[in-house]
Amino acid sequence: METLLSTEFNFPAQTAVYHGKVRDVYTINDDLMVMIASDRISAFDVILPKGIPYKGQVLNQIATYFLESTADIVPNWRLATPDPMVTVGYKCEGFRVEMIIRGYLTGSAWREYQAGCRELCGVKLPEGMRENERFPEPIITPTTKADAGHDENISREEIIAQGLVSEEDYEVMERYTRALFARGTEMAAAKGLILVDTKYEFGKRDGKVILIDEIHTPDSSRYFYADGYQERFEKGEAQRQLSKEFVRQWLIDNGFMGKEGQLVPEMTDEFCQEVTDRYVELYEHVTGRKFEKADDSDLNARIERNVLACLESLKG
Repeated sequence: METLLSTEFNFPAQTAVYHGKVRDVYTINDDLMVMIASDRISAFDVILPKGIPYKGQVLNQIATYFLESTADIVPNWRLATPDPMVTVGYKCEGFRVEMIIRGYLTGSAWREYQAGCRELCGVKLPEGMRENERFPEPIITPTTKADAGHDENISREEIIAQGLVSEEDYEVMERYTRALFARGTEMAAAKGLILVDTKYEFGKRDGKVILIDEIHTPDSSRYFYADGYQERFEKGEAQRQLSKEFVRQWLIDNGFMGKEGQLVPEMTDEFCQEVTDRYVELYEHVTGRKFEKADDSDLNARIERNVLACLESLKG
């Protein structure tokens, strides 16, 4: 199976290109963006050496599904999905902050809580909580958005004081974050899942706050299976989950947390296939649709052909 690890396109009227951890973003005429979801996978802010077949398609199609399903409550950047791995939309001026919202105490928040932390990003945490316990109400724990290296936790007050986002815009972002999480929670529940935590990114266009990037994908979100959640929680057992957390856990179990001197463990073909299977399972579970594998015989040629046709159609 082919994987898309890098792209080097030169589209008509292309004005910039940005190669991120997992996506390549091409700017057209300083007005539109072509976002290509590659098959790269990252963890602990490190791009892992092997790609995951169909991962880009899964992420892009889940993002499209949720952008379409939330456009009535929050305006977003998407104009078209011309290829299974590509979204085309408006260029916005992105805020240097990611809005993370958590419904349950798990992952990095649990690791900090376990170490004695009782305040996260300015939010006070109740005493006596257990791993995977639901918060009385979802909490927002923003991070700074780093071009390289680790994102850093930051509070609402620090964001406004540092001028990263105005108070007015932050209030809109916060309101949108809660509305999106509520909608995502409802949609997950209808499919027998719990949306545990997720992140959103916002930008501005024509003076308005706009949702950008992907949403509710396994790269940006964590899902538990609702069935068995309570029983597992009461017994202190690990939850069955659909997310990228199992990749992080596999790395931790093999002695890698992105720290200096640590080596990424060998990613066998069998492991990569297991990750693909997990991503496909999540797609089918959250959307209720059968995953149709796109032709992967020449990914670059297919993407270029579809993007060029889309850009031509948007000219009019």
